[in-house]
Amino acid sequence: MLEFEEHLWNQGLTMVAGVDEVGRGCLFGDCVAAAVILPPHLRMVGVDDSKKLSEKKRDLLYDEIMRQALAVAVAYVDVETIDRINIKQAARLAMKRALESLQVQPQHVLVDAETIDTAIAQQAIIHGDARSQSIAAASIIAKVTRDRMCMKWHEEYPQYGLDRHKGYATALHRERILLHGTTPLHRRTFLRKLLGSTD
Repeated sequence: MLEFEEHLWNQGLTMVAGVDEVGRGCLFGDCVAAAVILPPHLRMVGVDDSKKLSEKKRDLLYDEIMRQALAVAVAYVDVETIDRINIKQAARLAMKRALESLQVQPQHVLVDAETIDTAIAQQAIIHGDARSQSIAAASIIAKVTRDRMCMKWHEEYPQYGLDRHKGYATALHRERILLHGTTPLHRRTFLRKLLGSTD
């Protein structure tokens, strides 16, 4: 998990940022991205692709990353923007915003299979959240942040089961959309493609 970081650290590039986003495939809510700079040569036990971890493990690692990181930033792109510019561009925008919000200037950026609009040197890594500790840390921060947002949205729209599926296109979520219609936080462009008109 440190191959890419060690290569950069050994070149004297100590401020390496990992960047990732979550919520790309959801029908509901914001796209959330995080950028994380960890101390050089720090090895964090258990840090991995957030999708492979239990909710409890993610929460514990979230706290540990927040304690250990030199800098952490989270950014969002809302539903209206996602529908206007498409989810791929929205994910890139969220990652750019997270990177620009870091309080420490990175010297190099590792990104999970994407390219960010930045002048900072960067490397896109396929399956980066499973191959780079920095990207994995960013994926955990972004995932926990968005899941907590979903719990708050669940309080506002309890009939959709957001506490269970976190906005993804599960059978339950589709069923509830057909039963109750959409909310202002549902992505209209996704619903047209997947379900046809629901309003």
